[in-house]
Amino acid sequence: MSAIAEVEQLALGLSTKDRGTLISKLIESLGSPFRDEDEDVGELARRRDEEASEHPELIMSEEEFWDSIKQYRRK
Repeated sequence: MSAIAEVEQLALGLSTKDRGTLISKLIESLGSPFRDEDEDVGELARRRDEEASEHPELIMSEEEFWDSIKQYRRK
């Protein structure tokens, strides 16, 4: 059995409260998904704005975004 399978089996045996605590600790250990330590956030925003201006056909509308999420969830 893989380590992940073992951990999953043990985690599923925990109480709901303990699983919540474990989830919280695991999520905190991942760090912020909005911060790339190797890149300045301002520079990233500038670069993405420039890319969007150069290639407006690649921009996804909010409606397209939510439709893609709904489609993904159906899989």
